[in-house]
Amino acid sequence: MPRIGLESSVQRVVPHEWTIASFDPRLRPVLSTPAMIGMIEIAAAQAVQPELPAGAITVGTRIEVDHLKAVTEGATVRAARLVGYQGRFLVFDVEARSGDLVLSRGRVFRAIVDNRKFPTTANDK
Repeated sequence: MPRIGLESSVQRVVPHEWTIASFDPRLRPVLSTPAMIGMIEIAAAQAVQPELPAGAITVGTRIEVDHLKAVTEGATVRAARLVGYQGRFLVFDVEARSGDLVLSRGRVFRAIVDNRKFPTTANDK
C-alpha cells in the first residue's frame, strides 16, 4: 500500500471551458464544481501512482467536497494528500486553492485496480 502522507498538486490556469458560463452564458465565468473536482481527482491519483504495483491505477469511488469560493477564468488553481485507508480504499484530504484563497476542501476515496483488467471489468458491468 502507498505510504500515508503522499501528496500531489495540480496547477492549471482556469480556461473558459471550465467555467459555468461555458454551459450557460447567462452565468458568471467562474470555475465550475465539476472542473474543480476533476483537478482534485487527478491530484489524488498522481499522489500515489509512483508507489503502486506495476500495472495498477486508482479509480475514484467517492467524493465529499464543499465548494466554498469562486474564482474567475484565468485564475490559477492548485489542488491531495493521502491520509489513510478505509478497507481497500485510499482516503485523501483534498483542497483546491487559488493563492491564499481556499476554494474547496473535502475527502476523495479511490480504489487500487489492475489497469490490465479494468477495461474488461468496466465493460462487463
